[in-house]
Amino acid sequence: MSPTESLTVSGAVEGLVDRAVATALLHHVRLQAGPVHVKGGKPNLLARLDGYNNAARFSPWLVLVDLDRHDECAAAFVRRHLPDPAAGMHLRVAVRQVESWLMADAEELSTFLSVPRSSVPSDPDRCEDAKRDMVMLSGRSRRRLVRDEMLPRPRSGRAVGPAYTSRLIEFVSTRWRPEHAAMRSESLERCVRRLLEVASA
Repeated sequence: MSPTESLTVSGAVEGLVDRAVATALLHHVRLQAGPVHVKGGKPNLLARLDGYNNAARFSPWLVLVDLDRHDECAAAFVRRHLPDPAAGMHLRVAVRQVESWLMADAEELSTFLSVPRSSVPSDPDRCEDAKRDMVMLSGRSRRRLVRDEMLPRPRSGRAVGPAYTSRLIEFVSTRWRPEHAAMRSESLERCVRRLLEVASA
């Protein structure tokens, strides 16, 4: 199947960065990205999972969700929330957040954030809170603009800076290399491998 004839995959994700990642992954394996629905957090996404699974009886779907701090492994999480997946349903779990997958491309991320390569976690799937680690990593940037955009403002009550989301979307869109990142993230490698199977079916 040529890229112009490739399968169109619909999607559903927690947030805007996740949508950029899902779209990038589909393009990476030469699948066409259909509508990717942003549900504003994991509870809203999981609440609609049955509906997406029903739609996946007729066309392929990619649903991307963070494992976060759940004690269970990704496979157990999938079995609990989707015990009877439709043939076209591909529920993939980022261990433990999608930021882990971005940190897995350490060379490009260190350049993008202007931080030492050695500061980027070497095994990002083991980060308990990858979003927090991404913010802390940004705090080490040699560029003030990166720090101002990525770090939360004092007394803002926010966990991230004002341009955290837009900067990570820019990184995904312009610098992130899924094929390299998959070599450092087992959960991403499984996701890419499954999507390649879909693309070659």
